[in-house]
Amino acid sequence: MADDTFGMGREIWKLEDEAEVADLIEGRTGAWEIVIGLEVHAQVTAHSKLFSGAATDFGAEPNTHVSPVDAAFPGMLPVINGHCVEQAVRTGLGLDAAINLHSVFARKNYFYPDLPAGYQISQYEAPVVGRGRVVLDMPDGSTREIGITRLHLEQDAGKSLHDQHPTQTYVDLNRAGIALMEIVSEPDLRSAEEAGLYLRKLRSILRYLGTCDGNMEEGSLRCDCNVSVRHPGEPLRTRCEIKNLNSVRFVMQAIEVEARRQIDLIEAGGAVEQQTRLFDSSRGETRPMRSKEHAHDYRYFPDPDLLPLVLKPEWVTRLRAELPELPDAKKARFVAEYGLRPEDAGVLVAERASAEYFERVADGRDPKMAANWVMGDLFGALNRLGLGIEGSPVSADRLGALIDLIADGTISGRIAKDVFAEMVETDGDPAAIIEAKGLRQVSDTGAIEAAVAAALAAHPAQVAQYATNPKVLGFFVGQVMKATGGKANPALVNDLLKQKLAG
Repeated sequence: MADDTFGMGREIWKLEDEAEVADLIEGRTGAWEIVIGLEVHAQVTAHSKLFSGAATDFGAEPNTHVSPVDAAFPGMLPVINGHCVEQAVRTGLGLDAAINLHSVFARKNYFYPDLPAGYQISQYEAPVVGRGRVVLDMPDGSTREIGITRLHLEQDAGKSLHDQHPTQTYVDLNRAGIALMEIVSEPDLRSAEEAGLYLRKLRSILRYLGTCDGNMEEGSLRCDCNVSVRHPGEPLRTRCEIKNLNSVRFVMQAIEVEARRQIDLIEAGGAVEQQTRLFDSSRGETRPMRSKEHAHDYRYFPDPDLLPLVLKPEWVTRLRAELPELPDAKKARFVAEYGLRPEDAGVLVAERASAEYFERVADGRDPKMAANWVMGDLFGALNRLGLGIEGSPVSADRLGALIDLIADGTISGRIAKDVFAEMVETDGDPAAIIEAKGLRQVSDTGAIEAAVAAALAAHPAQVAQYATNPKVLGFFVGQVMKATGGKANPALVNDLLKQKLAG
């Protein structure tokens, strides 16, 4: 079988140097290291399934998006969805991975009620995408490279519903046949926190590429965690797999719980059995589901109904050229072009929509001020309202207009906070809100001088203190702002106070 690849990721993959390991768990017998590998099942963004024309819309009535192929009717043959292949290749390119020009679909045999054919069409020895990587931005400013072992295409199973009847299980085949990308990491992760960072970064890349919407609540991004523990420097020990985790928080909790279970078991004289386990978030525990299967248990063999998948190098080259600017490149550009701190740029580029919103606000304006408003007031309002950036009640153009009104002296930064709050509530235009509420900043020198003179006259003791305690200036600024209802131009207030106090 040919093993041609197009574009290579890392050629050699090693576990990180033991001296660099910092996330250790203390046990009775010493320090333990967690070794984690993640298998992420990402639903391909496509209108139809991997091998049939059935729709993929979420939330439809049970068994309404099922073709004869999905239901495994006799004589029905799968036909590959070219768009799904393209999405997998684009994902591989986004992960800096090797693209295998020759790949093979295989039958993975097992019985389950929501798998009508008794096998899943997947890829085994010859996946469409090979070695790649994901680069994590660590809290201390460093980076960590996590290896990708492979990405293969496969069809999803249906869904068994155990809560619809007291004695029966119902089966919904709407998901059966939906295209999944299984993205398998190397065992490079060393803590629950790193696993969380990895999942968020991978989700961000997928959403930038448009190859998966990353909606974990709807099941379009699910994660299986392979967890083992060892004393630093030891060979890898037996691992357990925790299945079907649908939130980053649950992934992190499950890893911590399972690692502690294994440590306690080993230190009590027991041995870890290779198992598939489920995580019970309400009880904070993992429970055995079944003994871990090995590849030979699935009796893989090439699917006789599907020819090998052969890709043209020039097609892959075109897809690479059409990739969007991805998070790492966008972050580097934001730092270089806008002068942002790396940590701020990282926050802004985490979602493609947030990065685009920021760039529209920053266009022709002070980028640092734009970043502060987006990350501070805007994100705070969105979190409070439970909205994403796409549902923001304040458009990028209107937030930019508000910043312009601060820059030209129409309002102060403090008044702008009140105007922004009104914009969130009413979807109003900032200039109209300022006029309607009489919030225009006072820049009349004569009016401010009168307020300054009144404040100084009312507080002679503080005036006397200024010579030895310049911080008294802040007290007088507050008095003037209070007297003017917060509308006085702060820069003018400061200048006039310094002149009067120095004289």
